[in-house]
Amino acid sequence: MNNSSIGVFDSGLGGLTAVKSIRERFPHENIIYFGDTGRLPYGTKTDETIKKYAASDIRFLLSHNVKLVIIACGTASSVALEDMQRQFDTQVVGVVEAACTAAVKACKNGRIGVIGTSTTIKSGSYLRGIADLNSHIEVYSKACPLFVPLVENGHFDSEVTRIITDEYIREIRDKDVDTLILGCTHYPLLAKTIGEYMGSGVTLINPSEELAKMLSGILGSDNLADSANAGRCEYYVSDDEKGFAELGGVFLQRKIDGQVRKIDIEKY
Repeated sequence: MNNSSIGVFDSGLGGLTAVKSIRERFPHENIIYFGDTGRLPYGTKTDETIKKYAASDIRFLLSHNVKLVIIACGTASSVALEDMQRQFDTQVVGVVEAACTAAVKACKNGRIGVIGTSTTIKSGSYLRGIADLNSHIEVYSKACPLFVPLVENGHFDSEVTRIITDEYIREIRDKDVDTLILGCTHYPLLAKTIGEYMGSGVTLINPSEELAKMLSGILGSDNLADSANAGRCEYYVSDDEKGFAELGGVFLQRKIDGQVRKIDIEKY
């Protein structure tokens, strides 16, 4: 047994979908979450900058002696994962591989759609991940840069969200995909709108949920927390702890008032 915390980071609030999924499946695990709210969004940054930010985020989490680091950010997982795995001795995992595995398993007609930030789509990470598993599947990708600010401002199922969904995803829907990867951890908050738009015949893949399903295999039985452990969550941000707490409760579906601390990420 290992009651050390699992470290999770994202550019902002989106990675809380990973925290929620982990808590549901592994309630005894301790979690330390860092949201880099002072430097978001990552999706519009250069690869070099994203790698720099990811390294400092991980150094912060390691200062809390975490047993595993989860990059709960589709953008950072896409462009920085391999570099971070080489740079740090602690195990570092991202959300791309789990999502690709689930999508290939769910796909029946040989067509998968992927939506994500501009940097994630440009990186081709999901395209490569799916091709490695099944090179015969056709993949249709689309960058949806406005989805993150919509979520960050609480527009989960508004008229403006439906208009932008149509603008972004129409061409993927017209390709008759039967599986759609929500390739950014913010996007599951838009699942109702996206699901209704795509139709009941399309399976939506939530990378955070898929990673949580794989967590016991990733950690191994010796590194799971003791079942007697109560399981606690600590939340840290680089800016605006009040705003994070207010909207973060929507992501987690429970209040996190008073549990968020601001840190100077530039020190790491």
